[in-house]
Amino acid sequence: MTLIDPELLAILACPACAERPPLEQRGEFLICRACQRAYPIRDEIPVLLVEEALPLDALQGNSEPNETGKSQR
Repeated sequence: MTLIDPELLAILACPACAERPPLEQRGEFLICRACQRAYPIRDEIPVLLVEEALPLDALQGNSEPNETGKSQR
């Protein structure tokens, strides 16, 4: 699992939300609780593009989506 530097994580915010809420790391994703989006982390780089985000409910359960958004089992 890639860990984002805490100082970097502290300044990152959701690009989709007007109020720019902070993000939290969950596995290989950065989560916005306000809009329920999960932004992927690829090659240790957060991909903060709204088009690349997955719905948070896609991360629920025991499996996490892969880069195409489909669950792995």
